[in-house]
Amino acid sequence: MSPLSPLRIAVIDDWQSVAGRLVDWSALAPVGEVIFLHEFPADTAVLIERLRSYDVICAMRERTRFDRALLMQLPQLKLLVTSGMKNAAIDIAAAGELGISVAGTGGDPYAAPELTWALVMALTRNLLAEGNALKSGGWQQGLGVSLHGRTLGILGLGKIGRKVARYAQAFGMETIAWSENLTAERAAESGVIYVDKQTLFAQSDVLSVHLVLSERSRGIVDAASLARMKPGAYVVNTARGPIIDEAALIDALRKKRIAGAALDVFDQEPLPAGHPFRTLDNVLATPHIGYVTRESYSLFFSHMIEDILAWHAGRPIRLLA
Repeated sequence: MSPLSPLRIAVIDDWQSVAGRLVDWSALAPVGEVIFLHEFPADTAVLIERLRSYDVICAMRERTRFDRALLMQLPQLKLLVTSGMKNAAIDIAAAGELGISVAGTGGDPYAAPELTWALVMALTRNLLAEGNALKSGGWQQGLGVSLHGRTLGILGLGKIGRKVARYAQAFGMETIAWSENLTAERAAESGVIYVDKQTLFAQSDVLSVHLVLSERSRGIVDAASLARMKPGAYVVNTARGPIIDEAALIDALRKKRIAGAALDVFDQEPLPAGHPFRTLDNVLATPHIGYVTRESYSLFFSHMIEDILAWHAGRPIRLLA
């Protein structure tokens, strides 16, 4: 990129209108103009019209899908920066073929596991219903469930799953885990018992999902898996919505075959109006806020600025393609 060419830089997916004030974007003033876009994702035609004039686009997680069809219609785009070092919504191969560099950022390793544990606690102690009842004049709606001595099942013992296991162990829970690549030795390193898939679902009082979404993991929590769970068990998902068969989970919740679910991620985001997850009384749903903390965003945006400046200087960093 020539240092004499001013850049048009779009910071998209700024749904909460916070990007402009969390970090100092003025460092980019010598190389171009920064525009903040707050709209939700749209269809390809609208996105083309919205983004076609930008040289650099900064994307937040997987909110906007940059597939081949969209990338081919963005002739000005030379650098796409995503928060985090993975983004399944970007066609990395297509970007490379089109001469578009893709860079990532670091991330807060504690935000998602902390939210996971907040959801576990809120779900098992019925905090949403109890708090809402108190505000409307009520008092003590039901019975919570103590976690001590119960079993947390972890589907995917990666970086997040291992942190969640430590939280569970601090609460006196037994921790078990399974994934296709997990071994008993690796599980033991985190003080976790390795079990097979069937046992994971059958023994878990709380099942927490922490797999990476892939064709192998898509729908892995299916009707048969849910049917193995205890009637009093809970499901928590802060990973990706499609890892769970949504229709099967809705059916299990409606028929009270499991006690409840806490969900931060969904097949379609934002979650459509009228979706069952918005109305089922045994669902605690949050709007994909696992990474939505001041610390995470500040790190994302500051690294985006670094990525753009390094790329503009001809010394790109944190490249994904």
